Amino acid sequence: MASTGKVAKKRALYPPKSIMEKLDLNEGQLVKYRIEDKRLVVEPVRDPLELAIKSKKWAKTKVKEFEEESEKEQRELYG
Repeated sequence: MASTGKVAKKRALYPPKSIMEKLDLNEGQLVKYRIEDKRLVVEPVRDPLELAIKSKKWAKTKVKEFEEESEKEQRELYG
């Protein structure tokens, strides 16, 4: 998908709605910018909680196991 646009005041860039929808980007969402071969690449930064909820689960942990591990880590870190 390609489109054109203009650089607005204060060098702001406003991608077309169709591109924003294709990338599933919403107002206020964080994005990561990088330059590759004189091209601007924009990538969404996904919310860690959203990723945890929507990602495929690969392990099972019981609450008790989680609490025990948390307490062990805290003892190692804080004594």
